[in-house]
Amino acid sequence: MEKIILTGDRPTGKLHLGHYVGSLRNRVKLQNSGEYDDIYLMIADSQALTDNFDNPKKVRDNVLEVALFYLACGIDPNKTNIFIQSQVPALTELTFYYMNLVTVARLHRNPTVKSEVKLRGFEESIPSGFLNYPVSQAADITAFEATTVPVGDDQLPMIEQTREIVHSFNRIYGDTLVEPKELLPESKSAKRLPGIDGKAKMSKSLGNCIYLDDSEEEINKKVMQMYTDPDHIKVSDPGKVEGNVVFTYLDVFCEDRHFNEYLPEYKNLDELKAHYTKGGLGDVVIKRFLAKIICEVIKPIREKREELLQNLDYVYNVLKNGTEKANQKANATLDKVRNHMGIDYFDNSKFLDEMKEKFNN
Repeated sequence: MEKIILTGDRPTGKLHLGHYVGSLRNRVKLQNSGEYDDIYLMIADSQALTDNFDNPKKVRDNVLEVALFYLACGIDPNKTNIFIQSQVPALTELTFYYMNLVTVARLHRNPTVKSEVKLRGFEESIPSGFLNYPVSQAADITAFEATTVPVGDDQLPMIEQTREIVHSFNRIYGDTLVEPKELLPESKSAKRLPGIDGKAKMSKSLGNCIYLDDSEEEINKKVMQMYTDPDHIKVSDPGKVEGNVVFTYLDVFCEDRHFNEYLPEYKNLDELKAHYTKGGLGDVVIKRFLAKIICEVIKPIREKREELLQNLDYVYNVLKNGTEKANQKANATLDKVRNHMGIDYFDNSKFLDEMKEKFNN
């Protein structure tokens, strides 16, 4: 069996450092590993419309924006098919068929859906499209016969629901759909990055993001605003590392070489933490150190994005070609689904032959 990856993002704004840590840099690593036969990277505009239905311009304006960040971060269209969800009609049809395999009660019990419903204030009135998000995701995954879906812990219930749909479909209609497996982050540092305000999630709506095209001036300003240890008032005060956002970011991005370049008074992060915990090290010092590291991470991404902005025709054609390939794959799966469901009426003469035999007997 081929090894295939399906992953993606909703185009609701610019991508930020949380996206980079949580998925983007790992996608580049997976793409370059040579372990996978196909990789499909979806710009999930249809799913974005489920809670932005009254503001479609927001979604439309960010489709190309997301594509720019993909390419700027190292996604190679020769290795990864970048496509737009709404431009693959087979996904909508598959979603419709799968909806018959899932009860409304089961959708309400999905922990990820419950969390997202609360986040968006949909408790009293949930759009049916949003409630069916797990079904739509199952259609996305199975349409490309994805064997592997990179996710965070919070998305595991969605993958489990996809497997339930696959089992139900295959039980009723015969072996048709491929069952996916999740691919979790390899390390703690690859999991969700907190916002600069200390909140668990970096989010555009919370205004606590460092964007992947932020200037050095913007990065420095945001890092200096970062939440640290509220009890570390004086430089001489002992400080806490746990729950301190600056050190959380340093755990993710800092390498020993950074000390030689930016903070030669220390050999490594352990030494820096020990001094901070003991007392005698101010927040400004560690924030300036972190800002230099983040500027180093973002600079090549920002510069590549600026270069791509001068050639939007290229970015547009990457999306167009990737979407054409996505349609070919999804249509092949849809043909198989229709055949196994017995609704491929005009694909061959089998249906007519069956009806003739029925009415002649």
